Amino acid sequence: MTMPREGLFGELFGDGEMAHELGDASLLMGMLAFESNLARALEITGMAPAGTARTITEQCDFKLYDAAALGKAATLAGNPAIPLVKALTERVSKIDPAAARWVHYGATSQDVIDSGREYQFERGIETLLGRLNRIIPALAELARTHRRTPMIGRTFLQHAVPISFGVKAALWLDPLLESRARLGEVRPIQQFAGAAGTLASLGDVAVRAQEAFRDLTQADAAMLTPWHAQRHRLVRLAAELGILTGSLGKIAQDIALMAQTEIGELAEPEAPGKGGSSAMPHKRNPVLCTLILAAARRAPGLVSTMLAAMPQEHERAMGGWHAEWPTMAELFMVAGSALNQAVTLILGLQVFPDRMRQNLDLTNGLVMAERVSLALASTIGRGEAHHVLEEASRTCVASGRHLKDVLAGNEALAGKLSPAQLDALFEPTTYRGASDAIIDRVLARSEQEAPAGPPSPTREYGTTDA
Repeated sequence: MTMPREGLFGELFGDGEMAHELGDASLLMGMLAFESNLARALEITGMAPAGTARTITEQCDFKLYDAAALGKAATLAGNPAIPLVKALTERVSKIDPAAARWVHYGATSQDVIDSGREYQFERGIETLLGRLNRIIPALAELARTHRRTPMIGRTFLQHAVPISFGVKAALWLDPLLESRARLGEVRPIQQFAGAAGTLASLGDVAVRAQEAFRDLTQADAAMLTPWHAQRHRLVRLAAELGILTGSLGKIAQDIALMAQTEIGELAEPEAPGKGGSSAMPHKRNPVLCTLILAAARRAPGLVSTMLAAMPQEHERAMGGWHAEWPTMAELFMVAGSALNQAVTLILGLQVFPDRMRQNLDLTNGLVMAERVSLALASTIGRGEAHHVLEEASRTCVASGRHLKDVLAGNEALAGKLSPAQLDALFEPTTYRGASDAIIDRVLARSEQEAPAGPPSPTREYGTTDA
């Protein structure tokens, strides 16, 4: 069931722009585009008389059709292609009865619907790529600006060793670069395969008609192989949408945890009335993170539905194909909504380096124990160094003293580390390892030219956009 996109829920779970791209008008445009291109292909191959394509295409303007009436008829017919083809044929026959016989010639309902949905998915992907091209530079700037901003790294929700906020931002960015690349590689496939995938009704002209249709739609060569019941490419797209949403959920989870009152290292963008509580006036809830996480929790179920629908019987499926219709639309909505919220979140993210440094110092230097142990290993041996640091850490926790002071007074370490060496070992900003290389690698990828995305659909058949 599709979550509400209007009314009391507003845009909490919706995405107006994505809803537009996946709406009835868009699907109508895509299905009518199929009929227009089919007529052109038939005319190119010489099957249909000259002028047929023009007559049919003139009636392929989505504004000429009542989506509600078609939907009512689809309830009885089993899909919206059947009443649409009937309506198109009736309109053409009033102008040129001879041309009407070539409407939908050789095609099947699944050709029309799959092609119409592919048209929608192209537009949905373009929307996602546009948003990714906004959030990616913002994350890159965070990584660049905070390359040397120290903070505590956390494993199992506990303090581990120092990292930089720049590394964390770079690691948020990296999977989004991957998603942008994968979505940018998606190309329209379209579907023109006829009743059982062989276009037998077109006889010797079948191959030429299919190739002409492919050229007209700028579709990938893969469309020349019927995919009525071979849904792997579509399911791969579904998985990519799920991965993107999950990656955004990871970012939201981290930010929400870092925005907790006790931590206070980050905060969502401020706005009047944003993140308030009905009972507690002082609260500032991370609402953007909440909505992104809600999307990340919904996406896996939708992807699993697409996977479950893959085993489709014989040459055309019942049930499996139909299950895809609302599922893919919802996946685009979920991914689009999460990405929309994430753009707002990252572009307005508030970063508090002073609080990061305070939290880094919470354990009185314990987070630098690993570094000191490694430095001592070369003089007293690895095992002994680990033992000394373990004992010193217990003393530090019990006494509340800084680990550096405990070590400075340890007789067993006399002459092993000078005060200057101890000071250097306890400076978290110099315990960086491969941090700069990690950031530089991710930034180098982000600075490459953004993918152009799938070709914009040709809209000659409907001069007014949906």
